[in-house]
Amino acid sequence: MGDRIESVRFGHYAVPLAQAVSDAKVATGRQRPLSQIDVLTCEITTRDGLAGLGFSYTTRAGCRAQFAHAKEVAGNLLGQDPSDIGRLYDVLLWAGASVGRSGVATQALAAVDVALWDMKAKRAGLPLAKLLGAYRDSVRTYNTSGGYLQAPIEEVKARATRSLEEGIGGIKIKVGQPDTREDLRRLAAVREQLGDDVPLMVDANQQWDRVTALRFGRAVEDLGLVWIEEPLDAYDAEGHAQLAAALDTPIATGEMLAGVPELVRLIDLRAVDYLQPDVPRVGGITPYLKVVALADHAHLQVAPHFVMEIHVHLAAAYPRESWVEHIEWLSPLFEERLEIEGGRMRVPDRPGLGLSLAARAAAWRLDTAEYRAPAARGSSSAPSPGRL
Repeated sequence: MGDRIESVRFGHYAVPLAQAVSDAKVATGRQRPLSQIDVLTCEITTRDGLAGLGFSYTTRAGCRAQFAHAKEVAGNLLGQDPSDIGRLYDVLLWAGASVGRSGVATQALAAVDVALWDMKAKRAGLPLAKLLGAYRDSVRTYNTSGGYLQAPIEEVKARATRSLEEGIGGIKIKVGQPDTREDLRRLAAVREQLGDDVPLMVDANQQWDRVTALRFGRAVEDLGLVWIEEPLDAYDAEGHAQLAAALDTPIATGEMLAGVPELVRLIDLRAVDYLQPDVPRVGGITPYLKVVALADHAHLQVAPHFVMEIHVHLAAAYPRESWVEHIEWLSPLFEERLEIEGGRMRVPDRPGLGLSLAARAAAWRLDTAEYRAPAARGSSSAPSPGRL
């Protein structure tokens, strides 16, 4: 009969940032500074004693909605074969079909899907990258967390230098302020600090209209940027395609898109040079793999967004070497740390994702719910929610 899912446990955690950060959306009054990351965890255990850990996240609102949706569909997993990941994904999609196949609904499923992949790799005794078929044992990495707009330029420069000394391979800074000239001054200062040989990226967080983005792109052509990220609204695929065609500097986007069709549209329109899918936002590893297969077919680079703890494995299994974003915000949630040296992030050699929740994470837990398979035929499973 094979192994079967015995229990599913969800947790909602609010992980504080050491310092609140601001990007272009904050600088222009559209959002407040970001001070915490809300995380939905999923822990799955089986009758044979295997365990899988997965997670999704939100910045600002949304995690309570993910938590609620996950609880509604979780019962469908009990008693199922955990290796049937594709089939189980479809079961969960149809369980919540009336709320669609993107956004909160699939982001809630991402935590489950990641947990199932983590378990499958553990069953094989392999790191997830090896299970998927790794092309390399380490990936290029760049730092973002030191380049936010609330930081004075001298602090940004100092953080960039420190990141390089710690083994990071590239630096990304935020742009998109109301005065573009200030962006250009900050960018020129960082380039001068780092020199011409250090890979440098910028991220506008969807701030500009098409004209402003084109002017900025032309103004920075001689700085040798690796990419300009999210110059336009995330859903303006046509505008990104126009920019990609007009500029020598590569265009990167895709992190905010929460459905496979939206990312496929970027690929079809050749709207990006670097596609930036995000496993939790797109709904899990299962849909992510569908997207990047098409990206590879289109000869695109893939630079997944955030959650380096998951993306280090997936980038290592992508045929074209790209970049993984180093942001340490979720690190306190886990016992393990990723190793970085010589500009590269090493794929953990532990089975699965190589992660376990840290004991200190209990201090940030806001809610839990657990579902268990019935003990005897005819009994029904029921949630055992706990509020802390």
